[in-house]
Amino acid sequence: MKPSTRRKAATGLFLGAFAMGTAMLAVAAVLPMKEPRLTEEQGREQLAGFAKTWHTRAEWEARAKNIRAGILRGANLTPLPARCELKPIIWGRQVCKGYTIENVAFESLPGFFVTGNLYRPVSGKGPMPGILCPHGHGDRPRVGAATQTRCAVLARMGAVVFAYDMVGKCDSTQTTHDDPNVLTFQLWNSIRAVDFLMSLPEVDGKRLGCTGESGGGTQTFMLGAVDDRLAVSVPVVMVSAHFFGGCKCESGLPIHHSDQHDTDNVELAAMFAPKPELVISDGKDWTKNVPQVEFPYIQSVYQVYDASDRVENRHLANEGHDYGPSKRAAMYRFMAKRLGLNLEAVTTAAGAIDESDTTVDDKSLQVFTAEHPRPAYALKDGAAIAGALEAAKSKAL
Repeated sequence: MKPSTRRKAATGLFLGAFAMGTAMLAVAAVLPMKEPRLTEEQGREQLAGFAKTWHTRAEWEARAKNIRAGILRGANLTPLPARCELKPIIWGRQVCKGYTIENVAFESLPGFFVTGNLYRPVSGKGPMPGILCPHGHGDRPRVGAATQTRCAVLARMGAVVFAYDMVGKCDSTQTTHDDPNVLTFQLWNSIRAVDFLMSLPEVDGKRLGCTGESGGGTQTFMLGAVDDRLAVSVPVVMVSAHFFGGCKCESGLPIHHSDQHDTDNVELAAMFAPKPELVISDGKDWTKNVPQVEFPYIQSVYQVYDASDRVENRHLANEGHDYGPSKRAAMYRFMAKRLGLNLEAVTTAAGAIDESDTTVDDKSLQVFTAEHPRPAYALKDGAAIAGALEAAKSKAL
């Protein structure tokens, strides 16, 4: 079957799923795309409308190119800023069971620091896959048990893993998470985090992955939509046709809607095609409809590339909004398959994933301390960071 024929079949399946799940309601012609939430019916209707705008690979790629431009324009990243030296600060190495952890800071803009932890296999030689682990909202989530565990297990499997702070969280306190430019700063930090991984001599720049939950899921598919260096993407509990994230870091700027583009988070995830992607969803949040609504649309995009085997959905209907053990297990297996990691290294005789001994004292993961303070030249507030961003954009012209 030709890709165009598969696309028509997939469109039929998608529209059929849409029709079955949608009541016969009159939906406003102009949907409130600047809002973080639509009704489920509006989300389905909007996605069905998007499906009618393209039918071939060339048409999809033209649409994706326009969406990518709209994201960067809406995020105030046009042109992309000139890249400054990273000037990495790496200290506090801890040797753990099968992996090591170090505290890291580097500059995404002159004087603006990305902060996080670098997990590496305790043994083995490169080149190794590199994986970014952005996190969701919460209290110090970068050093929480769920983030530590997935990073440690991935390192035991043979990956170099970087978990980094949302702006305004944990060690990233040069501005607040309520900064009006937080979406811009976070997306740029993610792009520079790819630069950081690629700067490490043991990392294979052709085997890079990203996975995060909730707001970290947003960062995962947003990065995948604008930076083609990622090879594998696993967004968790965030891909939805009717919810765009209730935070400024996800929907605080017009990345989904302008007078030149209209899109949603489903299309942002679909823009990763034809590279391997696993969408993890659950039955108790805004991803509850993924098997019937969002995933068929993403599949239809992969089908025009003849790449249906590269996209998967792990739906856990009885679970809720987290990055718990069963979600992590699905991610480990997908990353192992797609990045060539050693799953056997973390698999018990009974076939379960061994996540024991994967956390340390969270205070030991603090990047800036009295003994290791943030450099004195660091920018002091959001206005200064915004100024540095504009200066870097001017330099890029």
